[in-house]
Amino acid sequence: MSDQGKGSASTPTGALAPGSDTYKGWLFKWTNYLKGYQRRWFVLSNGLLSYYRTQAEMAHTCRGTINLATAHIDTEDACNIVLSSGGRTYHLKASTEVERQRWVTALELAKAKAIRMMNDQSDDSGDEEPTTQSDRSEGIQGTLKTLISKLDDLGTCNDLIAKHGAALQRSLSELEALRVPVEGGEKVKGVNERATLFRITSNAMINACRDFLDLAETHSRRWQRALQYEREQRIHLEETIEQLAKQHNSLERAWREAPTLSANTPSAPTTEKVGSERLQKGEASDEDEDTEYFDAMEESPAFITVTATENTQHRHSQSNLSGASGGQTNDWNQENEYPSSNDSGKELQPLRRRRSHIPDKPNYSLNLWSIMKNCIGKELSKIPMPVNFNEPLSMLQRLTEDLEYHELLDKAARCENSLEQLCLVAAFSVSSYSTTVHRTAKPFNPLLGETYELDRLEDFGYRSLCEQVSHHPPAASHHVISQRGWTLWQEITIASKFRGKYLSIMPLGAIHLQFHSSGNHYVWRKVTSTVHNIIVGKLWIDQSGDIEIVNHRTKETCQLKFSPYSYFSREVPRKVTGVVSDSGGQAHYILSGTWDDKIESSRIVQSSKGGSGSEGKQKTVYQTLSPKLLWKKYPLPDNAENMYFFSSLALTLNEPEDGVGLTDSRLRPDQRLMEAGRWDEANSEKQRLEEKQRAVRRRREAEATDALDDGREYEGFQPQWFHKRMNAITGETNFVYKGGYWEAKDSQDWNMCTEIF
Repeated sequence: MSDQGKGSASTPTGALAPGSDTYKGWLFKWTNYLKGYQRRWFVLSNGLLSYYRTQAEMAHTCRGTINLATAHIDTEDACNIVLSSGGRTYHLKASTEVERQRWVTALELAKAKAIRMMNDQSDDSGDEEPTTQSDRSEGIQGTLKTLISKLDDLGTCNDLIAKHGAALQRSLSELEALRVPVEGGEKVKGVNERATLFRITSNAMINACRDFLDLAETHSRRWQRALQYEREQRIHLEETIEQLAKQHNSLERAWREAPTLSANTPSAPTTEKVGSERLQKGEASDEDEDTEYFDAMEESPAFITVTATENTQHRHSQSNLSGASGGQTNDWNQENEYPSSNDSGKELQPLRRRRSHIPDKPNYSLNLWSIMKNCIGKELSKIPMPVNFNEPLSMLQRLTEDLEYHELLDKAARCENSLEQLCLVAAFSVSSYSTTVHRTAKPFNPLLGETYELDRLEDFGYRSLCEQVSHHPPAASHHVISQRGWTLWQEITIASKFRGKYLSIMPLGAIHLQFHSSGNHYVWRKVTSTVHNIIVGKLWIDQSGDIEIVNHRTKETCQLKFSPYSYFSREVPRKVTGVVSDSGGQAHYILSGTWDDKIESSRIVQSSKGGSGSEGKQKTVYQTLSPKLLWKKYPLPDNAENMYFFSSLALTLNEPEDGVGLTDSRLRPDQRLMEAGRWDEANSEKQRLEEKQRAVRRRREAEATDALDDGREYEGFQPQWFHKRMNAITGETNFVYKGGYWEAKDSQDWNMCTEIF
């Protein structure tokens, strides 16, 4: 042990942070044979064990991290701890045996919690139960096919071994029978014995393979029978549930119509008789052409939606309709179809003509597996990657793409009914995923302090600003203000994990939207994006999870469900369903559609309890008016497949503009070179920028160490246009816009900006 280590051995080590699962303290870490054990500050938090040279480094530099979810914990002697995960091993030593035991206990508890968190993340990333069962079935079938193929190969090898072995035995027997010198005869005899031994060994291998084949065939038949039984049971269950729901709704409708007709119609006996005859003929059944059924939102399935007929619409519009819309007499979803986003887009033509194409994407080949095989389990933002995997936009620009359908918010700002407004906000939250359906490339990771502005004040009445406020973990803050009555802000941290077959992208952070006139404040979070077929096959993206949009002024909510794709599902791919409810929990609107095409809303005029669901709970049957279009995706530009599948807005995001800040993404050289098709130069420039950023980080670390030695506080990096504030609604501390950017742009005073490119 070094002198430094000996001198510090008596320092108190592990300490549990109050009110948290974080464990901190000093441990001695083995470095090399020259320096031996060195004293390091360790922090155990969220299933990760990280270490630093000093406590001051916690604010800016992490020397190493090991994931306890996949780590092996071992104790060599009274004070030593060995942690190993993959190819990484930490040899640690505590000052006392008691301290060693405290750390081991904390590590074991953190490991168990990390394993649970990893399983939960796998569920959130789209591998929910139906999908898992389907993938398992496909995996069994694929395994069986591969096994049969390999056994066929073994059978062929068996025939060849038998054939050539027999020929070898004959040749050696003939050679032994020839007259040769005594020494030569002994050698021939030895070779003959070896050939015999080879034949015996080959026969033993063949017999073992035959036993394996018999066993595999037995299990194969058993698996196939079990799989077929599960498929038949699922199909039967689905058909039964659907039939029961239709029958229940038909009976309920007949029961509801009979007393209404007898009470309100002058010729009650005649009408009742006619109604009875129609019921006997089955003409009053709910199985009309305009009947629609929707999946469950709560307990899958939890409700069924049936479109009302014209007579039912007329009757309920006099009684229930006014109450369902919150007391408003005008019904936006019944009288007039709400204008779609496409119609509004035609009216909002930009004043400036912007570019509609970029250079075609070059066709460069790249061995994906050679790069990705060493990246399994690592944080994606920490993996050095060539631009071949990128698209010529930064993450800040991708975040700005959420504003593609900003006119939905313009319409929502004009809504007097908060429930109608909530429907449009929900459609806006779904529309932000429409650009991702073909966008499998990775955006550039922004440099620390990088910004991106989108000034559409003259065209569409809004201004947008993004800034990269943290590098590890990567976090970006976004602020948009519109002259048309709304403000949107968010801080998004991207957590991404490469899991071998797929990549999970989990945006963390809340999105806030406030309307100026009403004061309605909406908050929601994004769902998990999953990129499939990372190694083999064609890349494709899926969105899965739930979104809860809450109006914190009125307490009205919208529950959206993004259904994960399943090979065996009968549902429409990329399906989204939702329910808009008031503060009392009463549902008023049903939302349905797909996140890559359109969203429609249907007004609820009647609700009732239906049959039991798969978990024994009652489903709710909603009777609605005909659906009305809220949002529909714009068509992609011509030749989009050769331009990274960029939308019309995305094509303009990296267009050069005068007067932008010195840290704007448009000025980033590697991204600009990639857009121009000069990928080799872009790779070199990307490495230069990353090395420059590392040098700046090392300089900040040195400054922090000097400040600690002098007893001074070190502030570290601070964003230029955003500062940390506590949010009164969510209780979270995040970065919000502090002002000054647009004033600096007007005066063209960028002296406060640092040189990052």
